[in-house]
Amino acid sequence: MSSAVLSQPVPALAQRLSGVASSPVRELLALLDRPGVISFAGGLPAPELFDLDGVRAAYDRVLWGPHARRALQYAPTEGDRDLRARVAARLTARGVLTTVDDLLVTSGSQQALTLVATALLDPGAVVLVEDPTYLAALQCFQLAGARVVPVPTDEEGMDPAALADALRRERPALVYLVPTFANPTGRTMPEQRRAELVEVTARHGVWVVEDDPYGELRYRGAPVAPLAAHPGADVHVLHLGSFSKIAAPGLRLGWLRAPSSVLPALTVAKQAADLHTSTIDQAAAAAWLAETDVEAHVLRLCSAYRQRRDAMVRALPEVLPPGSSWTDPDGGMFVWARLPGNPDTAELLRRALSADVAFVPGAAFYAGTPDRSTLRLSFTTHTPERIGDGLARLARVLRD
Repeated sequence: MSSAVLSQPVPALAQRLSGVASSPVRELLALLDRPGVISFAGGLPAPELFDLDGVRAAYDRVLWGPHARRALQYAPTEGDRDLRARVAARLTARGVLTTVDDLLVTSGSQQALTLVATALLDPGAVVLVEDPTYLAALQCFQLAGARVVPVPTDEEGMDPAALADALRRERPALVYLVPTFANPTGRTMPEQRRAELVEVTARHGVWVVEDDPYGELRYRGAPVAPLAAHPGADVHVLHLGSFSKIAAPGLRLGWLRAPSSVLPALTVAKQAADLHTSTIDQAAAAAWLAETDVEAHVLRLCSAYRQRRDAMVRALPEVLPPGSSWTDPDGGMFVWARLPGNPDTAELLRRALSADVAFVPGAAFYAGTPDRSTLRLSFTTHTPERIGDGLARLARVLRD
């Protein structure tokens, strides 16, 4: 081989990728795919709770039915009309009045975030987020070239006074939040604060993106209406949902409910991204919703996950060192903890991996200055007994 070939310059990557860090959760999922590891890292539903028979039967009905060939064909970008009608009915039952024409089916709610960023954010636009917030949303907004500004939070989510100040100071394009069983903290914003947030963002003329993948996974207390259900939300609140937590993440199906003023732009963005979400998966999801008692299925999920949350929260006082704090979520998938003395939980993770137990260090969830003494623990993947075993391993690491 000639020296000219060996010295050939490598073509450059796009500049917009330079400030986007890889997700530590995705890296941990690849690293931990080995027997013996008890991982509290990924926000993974429990696979033994998937409705495997129901999903298999749904695909069979589609592929053996009269419209099987249509289910293998190209389809409208907006999505399967039957599926959208069923999603609309479920949202309406939760207080978010929705029609078929309000919805766009997406390849998971993560794609919905990408479409929102494409349609609503120019390079340099400001996005306000909770501090901490969902790390894949940070990746999405950074890839769009936005400037992400954290807004302080408390035990009830985004602080309204801090938000009002940031709206005046930063003039953002949008506000992004996970108000129900937030990722990573597990916190839920109360009703009155939601009403305040909808009102103040409407007054400032700013988009609000409500990411709601966990809202149906409630284990305690009364449901709180989504932001999109509040008066005044129809003009500026976009609501994102997913089948990943109530059906299965492998379906890669989500939805985006948006005001009529922005839905055409989101549809064009999706056309450019993938033309449409998998036709057969949408048809199977519609068949699953039609034939399954979904409410009973969700109740079974909540019953199992409640036991797993309780097992984790009950054990933490004996696992974490004195002076630690942690959340006790009413639902969702996550407990958020802070250790005393300002340790770096990324360093702690290295020791934990040697003991075959894992969590996610908290620093990646911050848009601004990170609190490195924080960590996220997911409780949904394992049985209460295995949670106990994993936390015992973590306790030994913390004692050492």
